[in-house]
Order: sequence, then structure tokens, then C-alpha cells
Amino acid sequence: MIFKRKSKDSDLGAVLSELEQAVEARDGGRTERAFGTVLNGLPQASEAERVMAGPRLAALIPGFPPTGPRVLLATAAGFCVEGGADPVRCAEPILAGVRQDLADAMEFVRRWRAGGGAGEELPEADGKIIDDALLTRLGDDEYEATRLALAWCTVAEWQPPALAVLCRSAEVRRGYGDGLLPACRELAALERHDLKCLEYALAILDDEPLVVLHRPTGRGFEVRIGGIGDNFQLHTLLAHVLVGSGHVPGTAPTAESVRLATDPEPARGRSDAVAVGTFELLAPDGERIWNEGLPDDIPVVEGRRLLVLDEPLYPRSWNADRFFPHLPGTAELLRALPEEETRTWFARTSLPVTEA
Repeated sequence: MIFKRKSKDSDLGAVLSELEQAVEARDGGRTERAFGTVLNGLPQASEAERVMAGPRLAALIPGFPPTGPRVLLATAAGFCVEGGADPVRCAEPILAGVRQDLADAMEFVRRWRAGGGAGEELPEADGKIIDDALLTRLGDDEYEATRLALAWCTVAEWQPPALAVLCRSAEVRRGYGDGLLPACRELAALERHDLKCLEYALAILDDEPLVVLHRPTGRGFEVRIGGIGDNFQLHTLLAHVLVGSGHVPGTAPTAESVRLATDPEPARGRSDAVAVGTFELLAPDGERIWNEGLPDDIPVVEGRRLLVLDEPLYPRSWNADRFFPHLPGTAELLRALPEEETRTWFARTSLPVTEA
């Protein structure tokens, strides 16, 4: 939860109106006072107030200056989404802010390197680094330099509000995931920001058809997956729909492991449930697809993601909790492929069937 609940009552609608009027009037002092009152009122607001407040707070994000507390405003809107506000109505301003800060953080990198040489190490993403020397290095426009430096230092703080909308709406993920994921990965690759949660949320596949080939039996299946946060969860659900239904041999996952992967109710804390590996997950070229990775890692072949399951190389197990507590995963077995179609798919891999 983004904010902790307090005990006093609030009239959130009234203070929101004051904030909206202050922003419209471009009155900095009035805006600051009203925003502080909103933040103080949110934790004890009723569910109905938070449902009302979320879209209104999100709509104010573009009007907040990039050098001001814009990410805190987005966080407040995300808190309301956690409390029931519509994630679709809140998504555009929040994720537009994410997009802008990702771009600004990379522009910071470009200017930093241009000012000191490409081989110089990038600074830590800490607001303490922002001083006159750093701003001078970023260019002659102090406001622009400050904006870029703040983006570099605070971009990871956009994750909670972004996750609030992404993890509660497949429509939001479909609308924004592909556009934001490359920029997120580009910045994360510099290893100065922990953007793992944002990357994983942007990469989630929804209503995704998946061709699954079971190498030991030579059988093939079409499965539709959605809302799966990582390949640990995918592994469990594939074992459930294939082994649990008797289509392939092996040990089916426990009912508790399946429940933790699929329960529509948000997970409450960490469980002690253990999932056991049933397969080796392989790409069509035989390379391992790691459980720590994402369903998005599965290659696309002839317009379909193609996954090969093999016998596990060694026993393995992991905690059965899902990566995103508020996001249930789904895996639906659509059909068993006919033999001829299965052979065609196997021919697109470098893995011969091992069936005796």
C-alpha cells in the first residue's frame, strides 16, 4: 500500500476542489497548501471518496511542473486505484509521466556522457548529486538541466502508481505495455535503477496464444495465457493444465500452488507453499528459458510463441507465491494439436522428439 491509513475523517471532495482551482489559477503557494491537505486526507478517506478522487488526481498530473512533486501526485492517484478507483481512467496521465521520465532519464545519460566522455561512470540515482556543477554539465538551461537530473534521480519512484494501474487492467497493459517496455529496458540496462517490477508489468502477456510442444511424448498443444508475472507462475500453470488433466506424464502441482497462481483475490503476505519443477522450459533452438524470466522471453515463430517442454535436468522447487500479488494468472488449454500439425511445429525447432 502506497500510503498508511490514519484515523481522522476527511472531506476529500472539498480539498480536491481547492487543489483543482489552485492548479488552474497557477498559484504555487495555494497549490502546495491544498496538495498537502489532500495527502493528509487520503489515508483516512472512504472507499467511495478514493474511487472519486483517483481520476481527478490523475487528471492534475500534466499541470504539475516536472521539477515539482508530480511523481507524488501520481502516487496519490495510484493509492486511490489500490482503493478501488478506475485504473483505465487513471492510466494515461500516470503512464505519460512514466514515459516522460524514462525519456528524460536517458537524455540525462546522453548529456552526462557528452559532458565528460562516454567512458565515465554514471552517477548514482540520488537527489544528493544535484548541485551546480552537475547542472552546468547538462547544459546552459538551468530549468531543463534540473528537470533531467530529477528524472534520473526519481524515475524509479513512478513504479508504484504505474503498477497500480497496470496490475489491475489488461486494457491498460495492452494499451501501454509495448510502447513503454523498450524505454524501460534501455534505462534498466544501465544498472543504476531497479526497474524490475515495472519491466515485468509492462511485459505481461494477455490473451496470448502459445504453442507448447512436449518433447518426451511428441505431443503438441495450444494454450492461451494471460496475467502471468514470471515463468515460475507459467511453469506451475502449464503443469496444471497438461499434467493435471492427464495429457502428459509427470507430477501435477498442488492445489495450493495453483490457487496462489490463479486466485482472483489479492495475495495476503508471503506463504510457505512450495511449487516443484515439472519441466525444462526451452526455446525452439534448444536454449533454456529460465523460470526467473518472463513469458515474453518465449520466441515467436510463424506468428506464434513456441515453447518446448522437456524432462527437467535436475530437481528444483520454489516458493509458490506469484510475482504480482494483485494479478491472477490464467492458462487455458484450447486444444491438443493433431499429429500432423504437431510434426510441423516440431520441424520448426532444432529439438528432435525423444518419444520411444
